[in-house]
Amino acid sequence: MQKKIAFFDIDGTLTSEIDGSIPESATQSIRQARANGHLMFINTGRCFQNVEKRFRDIGFDGYICGCGTNIYCDGRDVLYSPQNHETIMKILQIARETDVDILFESRKEVCFDVSRPLHHPKAIRQYNAFLNRGYDMPENLENPNFFCDKFVIWYERPEQLEAFRKVSDKWFDCIDRGGTFREFVPYGYSKATGIQYVLDYYGLSKEAAYAFGDSNNDLAMLSYLENSVAMGNAFPESLFEQVSYVTTKASEDGIKNALEHFYFL
Repeated sequence: MQKKIAFFDIDGTLTSEIDGSIPESATQSIRQARANGHLMFINTGRCFQNVEKRFRDIGFDGYICGCGTNIYCDGRDVLYSPQNHETIMKILQIARETDVDILFESRKEVCFDVSRPLHHPKAIRQYNAFLNRGYDMPENLENPNFFCDKFVIWYERPEQLEAFRKVSDKWFDCIDRGGTFREFVPYGYSKATGIQYVLDYYGLSKEAAYAFGDSNNDLAMLSYLENSVAMGNAFPESLFEQVSYVTTKASEDGIKNALEHFYFL
């Protein structure tokens, strides 16, 4: 059997779109694919510290984290590209001026700007979720040792985003995650650049690679590979037109069915 490599988004791909749990069929099929000699990778917008133990316990050959800014292969940290403190302070300043809720992410921590109350319900929900997981989130963002790899914002009015991007667009790509939620990734990095780095690391071709995703922040990797899979719960539905295969929903054995379709199992 020819060695293949699969890259999985987390939220809505590895996890059920219903309750965020990991379907047992996904865990077992990924483990079986590895046992069959194939490589299994997580490819996520999350930075490594936010790849929870429950995902790592599935068993993966490596991780592409932070939309390609941090990569691990076979337990080794092979690429890391953090942002500097000066740039992040400019982002923090414009976030405060435009009154958006901002979440900074790095491979060691996540932190909200809580210098004033959070506004957006989904930002508040995410903040509380991190507290419930026991995350220690620093509050002194002006500390000269503070930096991040990427960030996300929640806003309430279009003019807030427009004003924010007049600054952020100097350094970061803006990914529309739907509604009033945006993800910002440094120029030159994406889930697609992460895939190519890993393929070069193992000496594999793009033809041997398969990408699995469910949302706009997966578009870079789904459009990069000929072998691309959209989950049946993908949104927006326009993603279905940009992949080579649409599987069932994550909660309906979507990972297992796609791995069977592409002969990983």
